[in-house]
Amino acid sequence: MTAVLALHYQNDVLHEDGKIKVGLREGSTRRAGVIAAARAMIGASRACGVPVVHVRVAYRPDYADLLQNAPIFRNVAASGAVIEDTWGARFHDGLEPLPGEFVVKHARINAFYGSSLNVVLQALGVRRLVVAGVATHSVVETTVRHAVDAGFEVLVNSDACAAGAPEAHDASLASMRLIATVCDGATTLAHLTRKASP
Repeated sequence: MTAVLALHYQNDVLHEDGKIKVGLREGSTRRAGVIAAARAMIGASRACGVPVVHVRVAYRPDYADLLQNAPIFRNVAASGAVIEDTWGARFHDGLEPLPGEFVVKHARINAFYGSSLNVVLQALGVRRLVVAGVATHSVVETTVRHAVDAGFEVLVNSDACAAGAPEAHDASLASMRLIATVCDGATTLAHLTRKASP
């Protein structure tokens, strides 16, 4: 069984007015393409009956639940980003989960760490993952590495990923090619169609 992991398609991460710029810089020309690729991937998954697991990050208003032991976490707190129950933590328009789809919340970089993600995937009988999200060199790469170590076969949809610096995006994709299949959006959609059944 294949499932799609849609990582951090939230307003603060993806919207032009979002507070996090690690994945897409202000004024990025890639924004519309990433959003379109994510919508196409999620839409195709639903049409093929492939489960979509939406992964989000969110914190308390006082960030007491965020261990700020690294620059990325200190920057999140300093910016006031992804506070639970605010516009910034909500999913971007057109990328929201449908009723019945799984939503997993996490608080670190790797989407598996300290979350229910592995339990959800086991319950669904998933062995293959299509992964995409923002940012390529943070949540996407760390999640892909964990997934591969855990025994999942992984495909990364490069068109539905982004990093603030294009060179960081490209370097991360190159690194992940050692452990996962990295392909464009059209190839991802073809893969979903082929892998829709167990």
